Amino acid sequence: MQYSAWAPFYAQIAKEFGFPFDREERSADRLERLLPPAARSEPLARIHHRLSGRDVIVVGLAPRAGPPPIWRLPMTGRSPVVVAADGATVACLDAGIVPSLIVSDLDGPLASEVGANRRGSLVVVHAHGDNQEALSEWVPQFPGELAGSWAGPPRPMIFNVGGFTDGDRAVFLAEHSGAHRILLWGFDFDRVEEPDPTARARKLAKLAWARRLIGELARTGGSPIELWQRDGSQIPYPAGNSVASTR
Repeated sequence: MQYSAWAPFYAQIAKEFGFPFDREERSADRLERLLPPAARSEPLARIHHRLSGRDVIVVGLAPRAGPPPIWRLPMTGRSPVVVAADGATVACLDAGIVPSLIVSDLDGPLASEVGANRRGSLVVVHAHGDNQEALSEWVPQFPGELAGSWAGPPRPMIFNVGGFTDGDRAVFLAEHSGAHRILLWGFDFDRVEEPDPTARARKLAKLAWARRLIGELARTGGSPIELWQRDGSQIPYPAGNSVASTR
């Protein structure tokens, strides 16, 4: 999605959650300083090279979802690629799957993400107003290929193609990169494993936005988006603002 189309959605999100834009800018500035020289060069082109024309499996962190059963997919000329949303990296690695991309705002199992990065995963680090300390601590520890994103207008070194949470940001990135098809595995917009009522309500509010945003992308984007069910079936993601949760 182009930034001009994305900006009105994020304006609503920032207003609802009270995100001060000056903090977003400071975080983006910090990420740009921390990225190694190779990570600052043509980030979207490097991601496009990995995802364009491929079936892209975006792996979420729904409770008890586990890794995607790639072996169920029919054999085709080009194998599918896996994009892990932050904490879903662990489930992938446990199944012997090294994601091609990891989309992370650095609040997940970072030791696993560093390990996957060493094994070839490109990690897309997202800067937002609340993760400046995590950026300083963890960005220098990634030994492999990186790219950067943030919530504001695209900059030469860090991009914004849409998306709010790690999961839907990964979907937006796959669509922008020209994925042949996007399969969503482990997405559940109605359940979170969070005991604190206030934190749980905030997470569910974010997932409600993720649900809506992917629906908007299914309506307007160029890549088909499908829900990959536990029984192996694949159904089109409903275009619009609502969808049943997947388990």
